This record gives sequence, structure tokens and C-alpha cells, in this order.
Amino acid sequence: MTTALGCPCQRPQHTLEPPAQLSAALTRGPEPEQPLSGPLAPQLYDLLPWAFHRLPGPHQKIFRYQEVVRDYICQEIKRHKLRAPKAPKDFISCYLAQITKATDDPVSTFNEENLIQVVSNLFLGGTDTTATTLHWAFIYMVQHGAIQKPLELSVSGPGSITNPIWLLFGTLGTIVLPNLASVLYDPECWETPQQFNPGHFLDKDGNFLVNEAFLPFSAGHWVCPGDQLAQMELFLMFANLLRTFPFQLPEGSPELRLEYIFGGTLQPQPQKICAVPCLSCPSPGPR
Repeated sequence: MTTALGCPCQRPQHTLEPPAQLSAALTRGPEPEQPLSGPLAPQLYDLLPWAFHRLPGPHQKIFRYQEVVRDYICQEIKRHKLRAPKAPKDFISCYLAQITKATDDPVSTFNEENLIQVVSNLFLGGTDTTATTLHWAFIYMVQHGAIQKPLELSVSGPGSITNPIWLLFGTLGTIVLPNLASVLYDPECWETPQQFNPGHFLDKDGNFLVNEAFLPFSAGHWVCPGDQLAQMELFLMFANLLRTFPFQLPEGSPELRLEYIFGGTLQPQPQKICAVPCLSCPSPGPR
């Protein structure tokens, strides 16, 4: 999805600038999951990963993306090693310090290869999922204009997002894999499980209502470790954009397409929406 903003956004003074190759890989062409779209290809890859790495096809794009991200992470690790000895300031610094402490531990799992994998998981798992959620959120704001306006007013004040966590119990040693679709689409838990409906989370007086069937971050030992960070990111990004820009379709464009693209996440179809500056919106602050 492409969003056209009506005014330039201020860039923070201190940012981590990714190399041009990484920026191009993450911003051009299809989403990384699309070459493996469809339910069969991911299953075949899980069964025969070595074959997929050798066979030609569109799935090779994914492997190229992975190499670009891996190279970028390796460069960041090297830069961290060259820093002056100071107190650790970020995750990579802390992990490198732990590798040094565990040098004489033969069973330690702290090593650079694991560091690369963990940072890659945080980088991709924490960006693609959040971006996809925001894409769908703004698509639904455009699709349901009657909901967008009151929501703009509600996010002008303080707000919070909370989710319950279910605890799963079973026989010792049992591996439990929650089937999220069984509750997220359960007609006994949701009035219209296949449709966008904010009323699922409101009581009769319009107040926020916790629904224990809402498990976007899974449950039990399988709960996403980044759920609180994701909730904060989603709330801050969505609320600040929505209170600043009304979202709408470009003039003369066709209707929104709500069909998803199957992959690692359910991606929205490529399409354009406009973010129009609001004269009554709060100032973004000094430039």
C-alpha cells in the first residue's frame, strides 16, 4: 500500500541510516513473502529447504532479501565492536558484552551467529507485522469513513491499548500450539467475525470492552515476546497519523480491494490512499 502524505515529515536528528541496498530491498518490488504466496509453497519449503535454495524461481527474491538484511546486521555488529568502551546502550551492545562474559562457558549459546539471527528476527518480525497491521488499519479507515471521524476525536486525548493473556495448562511435557483462528473467527465470540466491526470491543455505552477471544499475539508460552512493544508502536503511529491526516481515496481511483495476499502475514493488495493535511490538527512541533 502506498500512502501519499500532504506535507513533509520532520526527520529526527539522530537516525540509523540503512545502506541504499537495504532500503531498495525493503521498499521496492513485491513484499518479501509474495514469492511464496499460497499455502503449498511454504509447506514445501519447510519439507525441502535445501531444494528451494537451489531451484530457480521467484522465491529466490526472499533469499536475496535475507542476504541484504544479514549483511546489514553484520555491518552493525562490526561498528558496535569498534565503539569506545562505554556502558551498553542497545541490544547489540548488551549481547556482545554477554558473548565476552561467556567466552569460557562451553555450553553458552551466546555467539555472533545467534546474535545475527535474533536481530534479524527482531528486525523483520517487528517491522513487517506492524507495518501490515497499520496498512489494514488505514484501509479500513478509508473504507469506513463514518468511523474515522469519531476515532480522530477519540485519539486526540490520552489512550491505551490492553490485551488479555490466556494461560494454557496441560500434561507435563505436552506441546500446545494455540489455533488462533479458532477464536479470532469464532461466531460465538464475535458478532461478525469476518467483517471489520469496532463494536466487538465496545459495550452498550460505547466504552472499551475486553474480549478474551482477541489473541493477536498468541497465548501461553507461545505469546509474542514483542507484544507490548508492538501495541505501543501501533497506538503511537496510528493515533498520531489519524489525528493529523484524514485518510481518503485519491480522486478518480477505483474502490478499495479488501482481498488479502497470503504469505507469512496476510498482506493487503497494492493500492494508494491519500493522507490530507487537516488545518485543525495539532502542530507537529518546532522544526
